[in-house]
Amino acid sequence: MSAADPDNRATTDAPRLLKAFGALTTLTGIYPVGHPLVAEKVREIVELVRQLETADWIRLDVIHGTVHLNGVLCPDSGRSSALPFDSLHVRGDVSPEEIAAAADVLRKVKPDTDRGPLEQQLAERGVTRLSVARLVPLDTRWRMQTWADQPETVYDPDYEESLGLAQHAFETLSEGKALDVGSVRDLVQLLVGRVISSNAALAQILAVKKYENLTYIHSVNVAVLSLLLGRKLGFTADQLTVLVEAAVLHDVGKTRIPLDVVKKPGALDRRERRIMEAHPVLGAALLAQIEGLHRLSPVVALEHHRAADGRGGYPDLGDGVVPHVLSQIVSVADIYEAITGARSYQLPTPPERACLVLARLAGSKLKAALVKAFINAITFFPIGSVIRTSEGELAVVVRTNENDPLHPAIQLVSDGLIPVGDEIDTSRRNADGAYARHVVETVEPTDGAQVARLLTAA
Repeated sequence: MSAADPDNRATTDAPRLLKAFGALTTLTGIYPVGHPLVAEKVREIVELVRQLETADWIRLDVIHGTVHLNGVLCPDSGRSSALPFDSLHVRGDVSPEEIAAAADVLRKVKPDTDRGPLEQQLAERGVTRLSVARLVPLDTRWRMQTWADQPETVYDPDYEESLGLAQHAFETLSEGKALDVGSVRDLVQLLVGRVISSNAALAQILAVKKYENLTYIHSVNVAVLSLLLGRKLGFTADQLTVLVEAAVLHDVGKTRIPLDVVKKPGALDRRERRIMEAHPVLGAALLAQIEGLHRLSPVVALEHHRAADGRGGYPDLGDGVVPHVLSQIVSVADIYEAITGARSYQLPTPPERACLVLARLAGSKLKAALVKAFINAITFFPIGSVIRTSEGELAVVVRTNENDPLHPAIQLVSDGLIPVGDEIDTSRRNADGAYARHVVETVEPTDGAQVARLLTAA
């Protein structure tokens, strides 16, 4: 077998070698180097190395939990169990004494410390044909698209004020200070009383967002989306106030997560995901200690990533523990808001496709009845969407039709988004019963400010 071209037997033996060396490191921490159990494990490792039939370096790396031999995935190796290292490089002519000495060094030194001292300690013990290391994820941010942290311009003054209040609240928590409950109440009343009635604000929240939301912006948007769904469900004014407060605060646990994890460009690794998935518990614990908040706010913070059927998501609360209905509402709004915003590793998803994503999740992760009500409330082409019709016309959605989510009322516009003619109801049908027009696609607006002006005038 060559180092560059491992055969099938080698890719079977390689994971065994890696696990055996991990076991030797554990045994050496329990028994002295000369103990029979340690000596037997050393002999097993030597035999496995010899079976690979090479005098070259054997490179074993654990990448995303799977074993690679000389850069080649080992089939059926499964996910490697927890090891004190990610990478084991060993020459085919390594001696039993070097293997035993390396294990003895590793039981005293953490492999994720500075690589220089570890190499030095191995060399001092005469270990030159074996090394271990931690793998460092490659920083690929240079080739990722970057997005602004927030919208370049906010088109509605009430929405802008709500973002300012939320920013202050989240920054206060991030600094370890007490949450100003009075400011939270002001924010909730602003959203319930004025922002929800602004077409310009709704357009900026519902449509594609060409920026990467900071937590406070995401939380305000989720609160407005939850409010739309709550109104569709017939909630009373008091119930809506409770829902909006819980939605605004659902992600406060992220103020306790390192910012480099929250804002990491690209997918999280296993360690980072464990850290991130702690935010519901951290948020619930934080909110439970604050007087003046509704008792359901900590509940929603805890449950908003749990599956509606109680059989998945995080944190693990036990199978069959169904989240509160407010938690389920916020879950729907949370997913829609997240995927219609930009990420360094993904383009923003248009509203019509985001609705299809929700539909695929209905019945397990999300409650089907809530998804249906949400889509009826916002529709596939929300207010402010710039669309093209089956007649080739450019238009802006000025009113939605909850009874026909695919056929809103539109205002035809020029390429400069200047109104042309009268408003058109695309749900109207011809004499033969067919729709006169269909919306065929959404179009990225060239001038968001003009869309806002058009909606305000409408």
